[in-house]
Amino acid sequence: MEASIPYALSAEITHRCPLHCVYCSNPIELTKRENELTTEDWIRVFEEASELGIVQIHLTGGEPLLRPDVDQLIRRARELGLFVNLITSGVGVTEKRLQQLIKAGIDSIQLSVQASESDLADTIAGSKSHEFKERTAKMIRDAGLSLHMNVVLHRQNIHLVEDMIELCVSWGANRLELANTQYYGWALLNRQHLLPTRAQLTAAEEAYIRAKARFGQKLELIWVLPDYYEEYPKPCMGGWGEISMTVAPDGKVLPCTAASSIKTLKFESVKERNLQWIWQESAAFNAYRGFDWMAEPCRSCDHRFRDFGGCRCQAYLLTGDSQQADPVCKWSPHHHKITEIISFINEADHKRSGCDNDPLIPAYSYRGSLIKNGGAP
Repeated sequence: MEASIPYALSAEITHRCPLHCVYCSNPIELTKRENELTTEDWIRVFEEASELGIVQIHLTGGEPLLRPDVDQLIRRARELGLFVNLITSGVGVTEKRLQQLIKAGIDSIQLSVQASESDLADTIAGSKSHEFKERTAKMIRDAGLSLHMNVVLHRQNIHLVEDMIELCVSWGANRLELANTQYYGWALLNRQHLLPTRAQLTAAEEAYIRAKARFGQKLELIWVLPDYYEEYPKPCMGGWGEISMTVAPDGKVLPCTAASSIKTLKFESVKERNLQWIWQESAAFNAYRGFDWMAEPCRSCDHRFRDFGGCRCQAYLLTGDSQQADPVCKWSPHHHKITEIISFINEADHKRSGCDNDPLIPAYSYRGSLIKNGGAP
């Protein structure tokens, strides 16, 4: 099958981060600082991305501002005519640092927030960071930049949806993504603590609809589906290897940020291969393009044209086989893996099971090493 032309590249320039968010989608095995791509490597990646037809670069991590060469990377990407978006925790941003980013040519900045209440937000982030985020939001707006914000929703904060929308409006956000937790990486380890009940989710959706009507064109409000509660899976990334790619800190090129969890695939590195060859020719990127790879019930289901069989990472993580139908799908032979956890969470007396007394597992320490204490639920 002939590959399409991608339009976006997520550049994970580091896994280092000042936060320890328990819902983090970064992989369990984090890339160490000494294994990160160099400045020259990243510049070459951006040049190859431009040649391939990519038009957007999303600088992410971890916390991308922990890389001292961010300005240099932004400047080169802009010279290539690429739109550059920076995704940041906001921690450590100063007026001087922001002006450096603007001078380098940054187009937009996306700021994360964990909750509307500072104490809860700091608890979820595993770091006293909420006040820094508010300060950063003000600096971004005062500098004349568009402020995009992101809130990851889960059982610990979903009851505050309306308050979080109000908060982001008061901070001057132009765009807010309400992203229901996707259960990969650390979020999968903490799933029983993070998955909301159906009643919580219904209330949150109603709050989103009210806010959508209330704020209209003032705020672009986006709701990312909580697919554990859907009948059919989300069309993950617009289809495997169809519209975007991710380059991990060590240079591995992935169809999505969670793809490294699929241990049966070999992902090529920009250290050995050109980005265009990886996109067009590599076995990993071609593995799940089109429909020929599909097993039943996907192969003969009309929904394959809409959801492309669902998420390959989720299929692998829940069944051990990335060719299986995403277990979220009601027709999947593994759908019981979803219904069982949903039933468990929604039982009226589930708190008496003791699960809520187990510790949440923070994603990583300030140095990027794994947290060893605690245990997987």
